[in-house]
Amino acid sequence: MKKIMIFVYLFFCSLSLVAQVSSFRAPAYPLVTHDPYFSIWSSDEVPTRCETAHWTQKPMPIRSMVRIDGKIYRLMGKSPGFVPAAQSTRAELTPTQTVFSFLQDGIEIKLSFLSPLLVEDLDLVTRPLSYVNWNFSSKDKKAHSVEIYFEISGLATVDTKAQQVNWEKLTFNELEVLKMGSTEQPILQKSGDDLRIDWGYLYVAASRSETKSSFGGRSENAITAFTEGKSLVQDDSEQGKRISEINPVLAFIIPANIPANAPVEKHILIAYDDILSVEYFGKKLEGYWKKKFSGIEELLQVAEKEYSAIRSRCANYDKDLLAKAEALGGKEYATICALAYRQCMAAHKVVKDENGQPLCFSKENFSNGSMGTVDVFYPASPFFLYLNPELMKAQTTPIFDYAESGRWPWPYAPHDIGKYPLGNGQKYGGGEKTEDRQMPVEECGNMLILTAAIAKVDGNANYAAKYWKTITKWAEYLKEKGFDPENQLCTDDFAGHLAHNTNLSVKAIMGLASYAMLCEMRGLNGEAKAYKNQAEELAQKWIQAADDGDHFRLAFDKPGTWSQKYNMVWDDILGFNIFPEEVENKEITYYLKNQNHYGLPLDNRDSYTKLDWILWSASMANSNQQFRELIKPVYNFLNETPDRVPMTDWYWTKSGELRGFIARSVVGGVYMELLKEKMKKQ
Repeated sequence: MKKIMIFVYLFFCSLSLVAQVSSFRAPAYPLVTHDPYFSIWSSDEVPTRCETAHWTQKPMPIRSMVRIDGKIYRLMGKSPGFVPAAQSTRAELTPTQTVFSFLQDGIEIKLSFLSPLLVEDLDLVTRPLSYVNWNFSSKDKKAHSVEIYFEISGLATVDTKAQQVNWEKLTFNELEVLKMGSTEQPILQKSGDDLRIDWGYLYVAASRSETKSSFGGRSENAITAFTEGKSLVQDDSEQGKRISEINPVLAFIIPANIPANAPVEKHILIAYDDILSVEYFGKKLEGYWKKKFSGIEELLQVAEKEYSAIRSRCANYDKDLLAKAEALGGKEYATICALAYRQCMAAHKVVKDENGQPLCFSKENFSNGSMGTVDVFYPASPFFLYLNPELMKAQTTPIFDYAESGRWPWPYAPHDIGKYPLGNGQKYGGGEKTEDRQMPVEECGNMLILTAAIAKVDGNANYAAKYWKTITKWAEYLKEKGFDPENQLCTDDFAGHLAHNTNLSVKAIMGLASYAMLCEMRGLNGEAKAYKNQAEELAQKWIQAADDGDHFRLAFDKPGTWSQKYNMVWDDILGFNIFPEEVENKEITYYLKNQNHYGLPLDNRDSYTKLDWILWSASMANSNQQFRELIKPVYNFLNETPDRVPMTDWYWTKSGELRGFIARSVVGGVYMELLKEKMKKQ
């Protein structure tokens, strides 16, 4: 009988394992995700098989263990290796939360990371604070004695391991707080891509009434104390000590005794005060969250009081958003949207200007670290236009202001405003006069399209009116140069310069139609009619010049070529209806014939693709079935890619391997189908 019971137990365990393996496996799981610096990820669905890291793949360990009835198990982190890992059963993610589940010694444990990035709520989305939650439920109907161990590495506060850090213990009313930061504090002294923040302070806080002990210092000291059943540290003279070894930590021990018939939940708060966030044309600006809060002490206390309400709001928000996505594209589309959500938002920093208004700056992760890049926030725009268009304005405004500052010498739109976090003007060796690095048609088209999209969502062109002279200048540039672009870069600059680019031509036509719409909304009927007529005439000319039988060409002068015409999606989104429906249908039919196992290549030149553009192209489909057929390979790629990194947008469609780019904001482009549905209801 005993052998039979063991067999049954193993059988059901195997079923659980199969269920886990067959469910979606993200390439990496977002944990603490707020801005380009405060961004920590797990590269495995079983969090005890890896150490967590910054999106740049530099170590930023977060570790957790539990003692269950005297036995210790790891929940997160490979270290310490002598402590066995708890039995992992499942990993799940929603737009705002990642949950790792375990079943160990009769207890179900859920370790959750909640970053409450409700994009519709500027107050909440800009708070640099996440919650870590442990939920315990007795499955054997017995009571259990439990202690939680948590630590986060001081590497989250420095760029390199050699930099020294300081730590101290604080008390904020009912909160016990640990604080750590670099000794040097070089605020806003570095800019570029492969960098981590080395100024400001990391805070970890827990309720004083629930905390057994807390500690700042060396990781091995904290782990030794916990594994030997001791409190972490009692010697206050250790506070403020400089630490320069590999992994200084902030650590907590929290008891969590579990009754036989009720779940128990414990949580802590993790926050980062960067003091000053960006420099914007010589002005050092603070995070937008400081508009409401006097400082980190008030933020932590309010966040603790609001924890239950925020968690409930996030759960409802996630449920609603995923239901809408699933209705449009099934569970595959909902999963893609969930994975992209926190990554997109965390590649930005929202600050307040001198008047307290929000400015939102993207960082061009994993390419050159540019700040406020137009052809980066253009592909991400569906995310913001769908969820909060005020943040879309907060991204376009710096480009308009730069163009009108007197520092910008060209008749077309700027590409970016500097190197993150220093937005003091473009930096390409030759400065702002490095013309060959610009994207003239690309950025003019992007800015006009996005300004029109903002007006469509707002129901008026008031925002456009503030920059009308500049907008008109860019429309005139497209009128002269846009239809048959010269040998220049477009947003797919990794493919090099290309003359007579048909997709770029489509963007110019969409830009002219956008200007016509803005003119009409402002009562400029003569200009509106003239530009609308020109856009329609150029569309007909484009159809003839780009035609290549059963599809349309990559370049006007290159027969036998093809490319994704993702820019054409705006014809539907903004309701222009300039291109006949059969043009989109012909392209979509061709795409379905030419996609590989992991998706549709960008064009005929190679088998790599851009994930965001596939989702835009799919939204050109006039049938839901075709949309789903184009996005399913993208879901398969994310589920099966061997590269365990934050969601890439540039990969090989045959092997599913990374080609380049990780953790970029452009994945917000996957929200295009949701935006399309929203625009239908405008």
